[in-house]
Amino acid sequence: MTAIDQLTDEQFERHALEVLKRELGAAGLARFLRLDRSGTGDYTRDREEWQKRLTLDQILESIRGHRRQTRL
Repeated sequence: MTAIDQLTDEQFERHALEVLKRELGAAGLARFLRLDRSGTGDYTRDREEWQKRLTLDQILESIRGHRRQTRL
């Protein structure tokens, strides 16, 4: 098996769901996925706040890094 830190986000999510299903059963996994995880605050305002400090080069590098990671 691949080390956890070498999995893509998609692979890691699939692995985590398999572990939850194995440990909790199908009904437990379904219950876990139904949990309401709404946070507090204003996501749109917060996102706008941190994004306004980013340069175009930083945004482009972030996109490139994500694409490199998902190709692994």
